[in-house]
Amino acid sequence: MNNHFPLRSIPVLVLLLSVSQALDRKPQSQGSSRTLTLSHAQYLDRVQAIWTAQMIGQMTGVRFEHRTASVLPVTPMTEPEGYAPVDDDYYYEMVAVRAFEKYGIGMSVQQLGQQWLENNAGSWGSSEQALLLLKRGVKPPDTGHPRYNKLWWTIGPQFSSDLYGALAPGMPNVAGEMARRLGHINGYAEGTDGAVFVAGMISTAFAEHDPHAIVHKAASLLDPRSPYRQGLDMVIAMAEAGQSAAEVFRAVDQRWGIEYPATNNAVLNGGIVATAVWFGAGDFDKTLQLAVHAADFADTDCNSANSESVVAAMHGMAALPAKEVAALHDRIYGATMGPLTLTPPVDESITALAQRTARIGEAILVAHGASDDGNLLRIEIQEPVQQPAELFKLSDLMQYWNPDWTLERAGFGGAGGGLPGIRGITYLDGDTLATYPRDEVRGVVLRRSVTLGQHPHLNFQAGVDPGRAWQLEVYVNDQRVLDELIDGSADSKWRNISLDLAGFKGQNVTLRLYQLVLIPRHEAGNAYWRDLVLTQ
Repeated sequence: MNNHFPLRSIPVLVLLLSVSQALDRKPQSQGSSRTLTLSHAQYLDRVQAIWTAQMIGQMTGVRFEHRTASVLPVTPMTEPEGYAPVDDDYYYEMVAVRAFEKYGIGMSVQQLGQQWLENNAGSWGSSEQALLLLKRGVKPPDTGHPRYNKLWWTIGPQFSSDLYGALAPGMPNVAGEMARRLGHINGYAEGTDGAVFVAGMISTAFAEHDPHAIVHKAASLLDPRSPYRQGLDMVIAMAEAGQSAAEVFRAVDQRWGIEYPATNNAVLNGGIVATAVWFGAGDFDKTLQLAVHAADFADTDCNSANSESVVAAMHGMAALPAKEVAALHDRIYGATMGPLTLTPPVDESITALAQRTARIGEAILVAHGASDDGNLLRIEIQEPVQQPAELFKLSDLMQYWNPDWTLERAGFGGAGGGLPGIRGITYLDGDTLATYPRDEVRGVVLRRSVTLGQHPHLNFQAGVDPGRAWQLEVYVNDQRVLDELIDGSADSKWRNISLDLAGFKGQNVTLRLYQLVLIPRHEAGNAYWRDLVLTQ
């Protein structure tokens, strides 16, 4: 099959059986080759359930998004008011469906970026950063890379990846490859690890109804060195050791919520999704209750939507709450999302969206070896294969900024993602390095060991946000040569720093530049560094 064949030319399916009749005949995993057999009607039912479950889960979870978690014994679902309001938990997936229809099943991430521009997709977090970059002319996958996207490690790709699992039932490697490659539009490393994991779970859930096996298999797509995989391994180890869901949630929150303070970080929220699926037993309400009770100040609507997509892939529409499904009136509607006006406004049928999605999925399945006789899809179930590692540390930013220096103890922070008001974040913006310490006691340090020439000078600019401050200390070996408050109450954001190091000429020295933030009577904030030059 030509992977760039436009999907508009694929004829609309004629369903000879009703969905309810089709569900009487269960999908089969049969034979030593482990084949998943789905009728077209069964596949469409599962796909429609994935879309619908996201919407119902999101509407309940959003009440706790970036807020305190629910503590009620039973948290009631939010009843829709006649439609599903458009939300980023599924809007970016709707945009991807449009792009598949336009460009074919071999759609590139660059083509997906064009669709984002056309539809004005990118309201918050790493997705907002991606849209801003697209409008500046930066091309995917750079729009998700740490060199450009300061929130690359957050949840944007994860909550946009349900679609890729739905498009590749029983083929977690195909789903995971799409999730990684296309998730690079708004994330990288931990961010796209989350996309691979969620897509892998949903793909696996078409053929595997044991939630523990689903989590295990999807986790095995990720390299063990990945912080995201390490978070999943922690969930699995504690659960298999007999710890309760509440104990797992608390441990994951304390371990990974400190490492990644932003409430929309991928690692913590991915651990919540994994735990909700693991203990949810494939039951919609139980899984939702787990997701909304999981942790204070988490991205709860995304977590509810992702975990319920797995339940939907396992069981189809029959597993969803009938009252809430009926109250949607088969409609998605909305003209704006956050600060953005959507182009065009959304007013669509969920059923029609599911039909369009299923047509794309059928083409992808056949392109990857499945058979389709017009009624039944026969899919050879894939065993997950670990993807190549995609790893990035904050210290790696120096290869793009100034490779002569190392960056130590920088923190992910989170300003600009999730809960507002977090005091700092480490990222690159053009030729400017922004830093905030992982450990506020010890601060951030830029370090370089070098043999100085006969006329050494150190020059750079140090910046600060209005109303914030940090303490700059510069050491040559163990001698402090500068101790200065960089105060945002001054007229200019930038301070020019010029140090004559003639007293150390010809010596082998270690230079250390510290950002310290524990300053009495001052509000801590980012340090900004640019034009760091050592002349000899």
